[in-house]
Amino acid sequence: MTASAKDRVLIFDTTLRDGEQCPGATMGLAEKLQVAELLDAMGVDIIEAGFPIASNGDFEAVAEIARRTQNAVVAGLARAISADIARAGEAVKQARRGRIHTFVSTSPIHLEHQMRKSEEEVLAIVHDTVTQARNLVDDVEWSGMDATRTPIDYLCRCVEVAIKAGATTINLPDTVGYATPDEYRAMFRAVRERVPNADKAIFSVHCHNDLGLAVANSIAGVEGGARQVECTLNGIGERAGNAALEEIVMALKVRGDVLPYETGVKSEMITRASRLVSAVTSFPVQYNKAIVGRNAFAHESGIHQDGMLKNNTTYEIMTPESVGVSKTSLVMGKHSGRNAFRDKLKTLGYSLSDNQIQDAFVRFKELADRKKEIFDEDIESLVDENLAGARDRMKVLSLLVVAGTIKEQIATLTLEIDGAQRTVQSNGNGPVDATFNAIKALAPHEAVLELYQVHAVTAGTDAQAEVSVRLMHDGRTFTGKGADPDTLVASAKAYLSALNKLLARGERLHAQAAE
Repeated sequence: MTASAKDRVLIFDTTLRDGEQCPGATMGLAEKLQVAELLDAMGVDIIEAGFPIASNGDFEAVAEIARRTQNAVVAGLARAISADIARAGEAVKQARRGRIHTFVSTSPIHLEHQMRKSEEEVLAIVHDTVTQARNLVDDVEWSGMDATRTPIDYLCRCVEVAIKAGATTINLPDTVGYATPDEYRAMFRAVRERVPNADKAIFSVHCHNDLGLAVANSIAGVEGGARQVECTLNGIGERAGNAALEEIVMALKVRGDVLPYETGVKSEMITRASRLVSAVTSFPVQYNKAIVGRNAFAHESGIHQDGMLKNNTTYEIMTPESVGVSKTSLVMGKHSGRNAFRDKLKTLGYSLSDNQIQDAFVRFKELADRKKEIFDEDIESLVDENLAGARDRMKVLSLLVVAGTIKEQIATLTLEIDGAQRTVQSNGNGPVDATFNAIKALAPHEAVLELYQVHAVTAGTDAQAEVSVRLMHDGRTFTGKGADPDTLVASAKAYLSALNKLLARGERLHAQAAE
């Protein structure tokens, strides 16, 4: 189906309103402005910026977002109370496209225990409050709170009154996450068929995730005729959260064959937006979260990794690039297979024989059984140890360093390089710099020192020092560690450890080294 044949579904993001109502997810003004700017840039159609009557801070945030937003409609939420609606109208009045979103409960349980009003009283409230909002702005959304637990006859009466009073969008939320997809789809079809003026408004879904059905219900509502989806980034929101924007957008994009709908969201910005919301709310995204979780494009199973190496479509239904992730990750662990291990070695710059790979793979599996997470450095270490003589091409035989208050520090270093002893004396801006300069003089190279770190293995002045060094050469990193009671000797050992790894990968030292 071509894009032109697909129905347009509007994305209404309520991260800054319903998402912020999630306990602990409160955002400051600067953070809200950041999120709103990114939502506008990524093509979200409506940004619900806040609840203006809730506080002066919320009012200021909605007003400032309304002033700054370039493309999206900016909505302010209001209860079915005259003061709320007036405050929301004031907050969005400077928006290029402003909306008042007003709501009232419709279910028997809410009317009896929360509203304590009759059905007829609520119908009058719907008429009066929607009329007030429409006199302030041209774009008014009305929501029947707890619509999915409202008798269909009464729900239809409420919707008809709201549209007659001027509502341009009708939202029928699954406020408590109670509905199933079939029920939600049927509700929209029934209301749209039975309400005589239904064609004068856009219908909207707003689903909570109490039973884990928020996204499924949202899509079912669209199938039932809704053309606006209310959602949040990372699915944050009250209780179990809201329908996740990223899941809805990508479901419609990936399954266009059976879901003939499209959104205007630039999906390549999804991961960036997800990480921003996670950062400003301090709510981490679960590792296996669909679309934006750390493991969403990561594979550890040997069968899966083998398939991915042959063709990505064997185990990925969308590309990581389509949501703003740079690439697929083959995670190395106890479930990884030989082909994935071989590919990882190639990525790390190793060129090994089949026997060497097999030996390293056996050692890797042994390590994976003991260690929960395997890092590249772990693989480098076990492979380098397995390369006969690779780490012994250069060894520290002796080191003498003159340091103190004199002008320059001096290091006299003797190395064994490929069985031959060589000695040099070098100066430096400090004893470590002098030591490293001596190594460069004996083994000239173009690698750049990226990290130099020292920590004591035990307490006390006689503690053994452990030094970590990381070198960068031609886009590859080589790490080395050294330990010795003398910090400078440990430093030399660590530097040589990294340099030996560089040589083990087939890299070449500067031409002078052959002389």
